[in-house]
Amino acid sequence: MTTIGVKTVCPRDCYDTCFITAFINDLGRITSIKGDPENPVTQGFTCARGAKDHVRVYKNRVLYPFIRAGRKPGRRFRRASWGEALDIVVSRLREVIEKYGPEAILHLEYAGNMGLLTWYFPQRLWNAIGASKTDYSICSKSGHEAISLHYGLSYGVLPEELLEMKLIVYWGFNAAVSSPHLWALSIKARRSGAVIAVVDSRRSESARRANIWLNPRPGSDVALAYGIARYLIEHDYIDTKFIEEWTYGYDLFKEEVMKWTPSRVEDVTGVKWSLIEELGDAYGRLKPSATMIGFGFQKSIQGAEGVRAVSLIPALLGLHRGFYYSNSRGWLVDIPYLNGEKLSKVKPRVVSQVSLGRYIERGEFKFIYIYNMNPILTLPDQRALRKGLARGDVFVVVHETHWTETADYADIVLPAPTYLEKDDIVLPYSHPYVRVMRKVIEPLGESRDEIWVMKKLAERLDLNAEWVLEDPWNALARALHGALENGSFDELLQGKVLRLRQRRRDSYQTPTGKIEFYSTIAEKIGFNPLPVQRPLKLGDKDFILLNSATPKYTHTQFQEVYGPIPPLVVINPEDARSLGIVDGDEVELYNEYGRVRVRAHISNDVPRGVLWSPRQLAGLGGEAQNSLVPPTTQEIGGGPIFNSIIVRVQRSIPANRDIE
Repeated sequence: MTTIGVKTVCPRDCYDTCFITAFINDLGRITSIKGDPENPVTQGFTCARGAKDHVRVYKNRVLYPFIRAGRKPGRRFRRASWGEALDIVVSRLREVIEKYGPEAILHLEYAGNMGLLTWYFPQRLWNAIGASKTDYSICSKSGHEAISLHYGLSYGVLPEELLEMKLIVYWGFNAAVSSPHLWALSIKARRSGAVIAVVDSRRSESARRANIWLNPRPGSDVALAYGIARYLIEHDYIDTKFIEEWTYGYDLFKEEVMKWTPSRVEDVTGVKWSLIEELGDAYGRLKPSATMIGFGFQKSIQGAEGVRAVSLIPALLGLHRGFYYSNSRGWLVDIPYLNGEKLSKVKPRVVSQVSLGRYIERGEFKFIYIYNMNPILTLPDQRALRKGLARGDVFVVVHETHWTETADYADIVLPAPTYLEKDDIVLPYSHPYVRVMRKVIEPLGESRDEIWVMKKLAERLDLNAEWVLEDPWNALARALHGALENGSFDELLQGKVLRLRQRRRDSYQTPTGKIEFYSTIAEKIGFNPLPVQRPLKLGDKDFILLNSATPKYTHTQFQEVYGPIPPLVVINPEDARSLGIVDGDEVELYNEYGRVRVRAHISNDVPRGVLWSPRQLAGLGGEAQNSLVPPTTQEIGGGPIFNSIIVRVQRSIPANRDIE
């Protein structure tokens, strides 16, 4: 049997945005997926997740429309036609609009598929209705806003530049797992003499392979950054000329930095000054450097403050945006046009995505349309969220590729195609390379894409505005006008690999037009103009629970292939001994928001007082890890605090011995 390859692009929420080739046999079935070397960043290999998409595409699929036939939550549905399902959806939409107004409608989506036509364009329907939306704060927003206080926008180093670096610092960024292609470039740079440093409270996969590893207490990164800044200043490693020409407020920044004596930094961070000197010396001697700031780093109560402090280290060294966080705000793509924000005359209500459970629990939304997201595992405050979605007066529609935990709370489930079953274009948020994402196979079952559903609903609701019904590819052409560096939109559609234009690296969108060590934006809106190290508070029996990605899963995806996300917690041996816990014991993590049962794994990979679990796991009893996460939002950007959860631990049912 012969196979043919179809070139496409992986659109998942991932730093790497791989170019791939999917191979199909004579029967039209995908048999394998390989990396495509046409992309110089993703380099022709793919991760364990992308390599198994040819398996996942055929497993656990929603193939037909379904209407609830039992109580929520649960999976009692009856199969329906598209016509019947859409008629019910439209009827409920009209009813809610008439009785409560469009603000009682919520569209809830995120980055399950980052295709522009999958995520953004369908929002035109909801913007035309005037439906409520979230602030999209669940992932990276606090970090973006924190860096923007000092730089105007948050873009920086491009991945290929890692090959030119003498020092690469991954700060709160386990790239060996979360971004294997950036990590591969870093390893290649090390073969040419570069040094890799990792700052992480946990001995992660990246930390194990680094030349230098610092493990500060969770939430102490501002103090650590100030300590490194002090070392650079005292040892005359700073670029005085650059600071005078390109920055604002250095003297005030320096005044704060010099308050952080070595003993004070050690006391707050738990890191020996000799290690801080080692990283400071590497920063000073090894130029140029790249400081790679992770998304997970800013998902804590101290996260935004830490990110803004770390982002200023490269400015001391004379580097224009010598950090990487995300380059999404550096591209010139007109997203507000694509999603209809700038075309609609209605200004929608915007609510916190992090605190969304409380809004839903109170019944503030009567109709919720969910796509491209699995909030029943991914959002904080699960008790409130689940209680709200189970309300009898909240009608929930889920448009999804696979049966998820969120579908258990749906009144109607609609089948969606995967990225392998439709055309689209994906914007990477690290590298600038774009190629059209081509359909590999026809949609399975009765799957219909997001735009098809959007237009069918618009027709039934008599929303006939030209901008709502615009051809999506024409809209894409307009949104990408001026954003492509080395070719046209037509060439992109013909299969050519193009580069996105990035804003100038030495352009700063701040009031002073410079890098602001002392942020005038922060001062104006009531934040501290300088990064602040807030006190770290932890009771005697309290632990900080960290969580991060694991190699086989993208958020909650790929459990169809690899089984459940491992329900485990890593505990320091001394903590385990004091709690009477041995390796393999069943333990309970708990706080005022919830309880989760997991297996204990004893390891020195975490320090005392710190726990680690795989991100977004379900406990041994099906409990969501995020049931432990409060709806607390960060002051800057409104982001979550996933990595500063305070929990207690107790032994539950030991696996390896009798109960004492």
